[in-house]
Amino acid sequence: MFRNRSRLIALEIAVLLAFVISLTVQTASFCRGCEDLYRNMLRLHVIANSDAAEDQRLKLLVRDTVLREGEAIFDGSADVQSAKEKLTPHFAALERAAERTLRENGCADSVRISLERTYFNTRTYGEWTVPAGTYEAVCVRIGDGAGRNWWCVMFPPLCLPAAGAPTDAVFSKDGQAVLGSDPHYDVRFKIVELAQSAKAKLHKPTKS
Repeated sequence: MFRNRSRLIALEIAVLLAFVISLTVQTASFCRGCEDLYRNMLRLHVIANSDAAEDQRLKLLVRDTVLREGEAIFDGSADVQSAKEKLTPHFAALERAAERTLRENGCADSVRISLERTYFNTRTYGEWTVPAGTYEAVCVRIGDGAGRNWWCVMFPPLCLPAAGAPTDAVFSKDGQAVLGSDPHYDVRFKIVELAQSAKAKLHKPTKS
């Protein structure tokens, strides 16, 4: 009886260890995938002048203008660095196009566009889920930039009008695996979000 019990305990321990090892390997792979996305993805962050209904409507019009113009600029970009190099010289033209959209809708606000490192929560775009973390982003600020924002993925162009660009040439297998995971059934997304949120708050500049 004692021998059988010892064997049962040994079996339970072996199963537990196998589970822990498997979970550790999966988590390590998931984290590598997240880091791959942080390095090789360019987000879009459009910030409204305010939370007023009209400012929120204008935000979406500006978003559409930037996405439409960005589709042509990114044509043929093979990686995030070349995408940024193609985009940066067009910032002034994009600002003018966005401001023209505002003027056509009776708004005199200015638009400022810049590349910044910004924290984003976990977000799902169609069949892709992008984990929480700090990404380089094209930030489009309308007026005071004090309203609710809209964000998406500008490169690879997952939210451009002709979205659907293949990601296998941009991301590693680990990165693609993260993109294709379901956040509703994968607790690792929540773990990464908690860790990345804490990291972003820790590194957030303090106001003097």
